[in-house]
Amino acid sequence: MLECRLVREPTVPLEAEVLCPDVVEGKDLDAIRALRLFHGKRPCTVGDFFEVTGAPSDRLRIVGDLKKVRWIGRSMTKGSIEITGDVGMHLGAHMKGGTIHVRGNVSDWLGAEMRGGLIVVHGDAGGQVGAAYRGDRFGMNRGTIWVRGNAGLEVGMRMRRGLIVIGGMVRDFAGLEMKGGTLVLLGGAELRTGAWMRRGTIIALHPIKLMPTFRPSGTYSPTFLAVLTRYLRSLDVDLPVDLSAHIYQRWIGDSAALGKGELFLLAR
Repeated sequence: MLECRLVREPTVPLEAEVLCPDVVEGKDLDAIRALRLFHGKRPCTVGDFFEVTGAPSDRLRIVGDLKKVRWIGRSMTKGSIEITGDVGMHLGAHMKGGTIHVRGNVSDWLGAEMRGGLIVVHGDAGGQVGAAYRGDRFGMNRGTIWVRGNAGLEVGMRMRRGLIVIGGMVRDFAGLEMKGGTLVLLGGAELRTGAWMRRGTIIALHPIKLMPTFRPSGTYSPTFLAVLTRYLRSLDVDLPVDLSAHIYQRWIGDSAALGKGELFLLAR
């Protein structure tokens, strides 16, 4: 495994998309240290900020206070990244494969517009998890994001496919303009959940204040939740209940948009 340990703290955002298995695989340590980063607008190298050790491979461990380090794992297609410490914006953006595990907190745009792979965060996440960038039509299209802690605004905004699971509380506009995919809220949500959603599924285990543009559509236990429960348990998701063993109130909306989305609220 290749290890990059932060030894010089950035004073401004450090653009580090080269810290990606697709980029470092096949390079020797000197070549990896020479890869270009940008410290603000100033070009620099990996070796200017990181101590690089270990055996080059598609398995990468990054250690340190990375709150100002951005774009780690951008567009990765394979391998793994293990991060110990808090990390900055755009982690795993445009990701297509592989795995990212974070022992810490993550800033905004986690897994933005990802197309595959798995991201697990053992702390909190910022806003726009799995979301579309401003001006883009589609957010997350495949893959899985599992955040054990809380998350910020606009989780899953414009997502089309894939799965996002949030263990703690999420802020306003979760599932904003969803076009597909599944969003599981284990710890509750603030206001405007599912606003302007066209399609997709939101599952909430705590009461949510719904907008008036959602209408009730029966009470039952969906059969797909048994499959979802098995998959989540394979990821060691801390499910407070067996999703498939309970009854849900189904709501349809948002009627202010196409209105074919569904929201399942745990009833009993």
